[in-house]
Amino acid sequence: MTDQRRSVSGSPAPSTALPEAVLFDHDGTLVDTEPVWARAKEEVAAEFDAVWTEQDTLACLGQPMSMTVDRLRELGVRLSPEEIVRRLAATGQQVVAQEGIGFLPGIEPLLREVAAAGIPAAIVTNATTEIARVTASRAPEGLFRTVIGDEDVQQPKPDPQPYLLAAERLGVDITRCVVVEDSPSGVAAAHAAGARVVVVPGMQPVPDGAGDARAEHEQLSLATLRSVFA
Repeated sequence: MTDQRRSVSGSPAPSTALPEAVLFDHDGTLVDTEPVWARAKEEVAAEFDAVWTEQDTLACLGQPMSMTVDRLRELGVRLSPEEIVRRLAATGQQVVAQEGIGFLPGIEPLLREVAAAGIPAAIVTNATTEIARVTASRAPEGLFRTVIGDEDVQQPKPDPQPYLLAAERLGVDITRCVVVEDSPSGVAAAHAAGARVVVVPGMQPVPDGAGDARAEHEQLSLATLRSVFA
């Protein structure tokens, strides 16, 4: 593997290949919704005189929603798993509606490039789909053709099922897809599925050697995505 595949800086020379699809993680990759989810968990916990801490957030980051539900129940939230998920989604949507969440720096230009090239895209998240659908609606029209959330799969990330399902829904070969991810579990899921992976910085460091390329959000471009096929 070349140095360019391990780390991307500036504008890499693209390969001649275009990915068949681009599959994006959501939280921390397209938008910074972690504060929204943290606030939702804090509010649900507070209803039962419990405290959701930053350590709880970090422990559950990038993991299946079931881990968050289990942790809230351990803290004393006396609700069914289904009701906890419903409360979190409703609170998150309310915060987004009130405050709005913008794309992370560098994401909007990348989405325009991908759309202009006619490449389909998907959002693949371990969280619920509601907020991800809001994000999809703010992208160039028709770009995000499917959103995969926790309710769509039996085995969330780090299992490859979410990314395999996204490729299936788009009708593309997963080995010709590029995934953009910020978490160790997401990178593991994408590689297990057979996709190429561009790693962007997130709240949890992704180990060196994981991913086919690395870039800051502001460095992302179609050339970055094409470089992983070089």
